Amino acid sequence: MKSIAVFASGTGTNFEAIQKAIEDHQLEASIECVVSDHRDAKVVEKAQQKNIEVFAFDPKSYPSKKDYEKEIVTLLDSKKVDLVVLAGYMRLCGEVLLNAYEGKIINIHPSLLPAFKGKDAIGQAIDYGVKVMGVTIHYVDSGMDSGKIIAQRSFDVEEGLSREEIEASIHAIEHVLYPSVIQKLLEEMK
Repeated sequence: MKSIAVFASGTGTNFEAIQKAIEDHQLEASIECVVSDHRDAKVVEKAQQKNIEVFAFDPKSYPSKKDYEKEIVTLLDSKKVDLVVLAGYMRLCGEVLLNAYEGKIINIHPSLLPAFKGKDAIGQAIDYGVKVMGVTIHYVDSGMDSGKIIAQRSFDVEEGLSREEIEASIHAIEHVLYPSVIQKLLEEMK
C-alpha cells in the first residue's frame, strides 16, 4: 500500500475527505503523517483523533526554511512517503523539500489556474466577477501555484450566490476530486 503525507495549515477539510476515502476503500493508501505549520490548527487535532502522527512546527523557531524542511524530509523518508499532498498548506515549498520529493508533491487550489493564484483565490474570483469557478490540482514547483496542472473541475457561478455558497461548491468538488486524483497518481507509481 502506498503512503502519503498531508500538509495543511487550517481546518483540514481536505485531510478529512482523503481520510474518509481511505476508510471507504475508495483510496488505496495510508496517511502516514500530517505536517502543519500551525500547532493549533484544527487539522492537528483531527489527525490526532485518527491516531496519525503529526509534525506541527513553528517556522519562526528555525533559523531558516532549509532547517525545518530538512527535519520534514527526514520524517517523510522515515515514513517511506510516496506522495506529498498539500491540502491548504499556506507555505511555499523550498528547494530542500522540492529536491527530495521532485515530481511527488501535489497541491489543490480553489481556482481554475492559472487564474487567481495565491491567497484568497475565491475572494479574488468573486471580486473579478467570474461566471465560472473551480478547482485545480497541480504538481508543486518553486513558484506560487505555477506547477503543471493535473486536473481541473469547474462550475457555473449563478447570480446571487453568497461567498459561503461558492465555498461550499468549491469544497464539494475538492472532496471528491482530490482523493480520486491521488488514487490515480498512486496507481501510476506501481
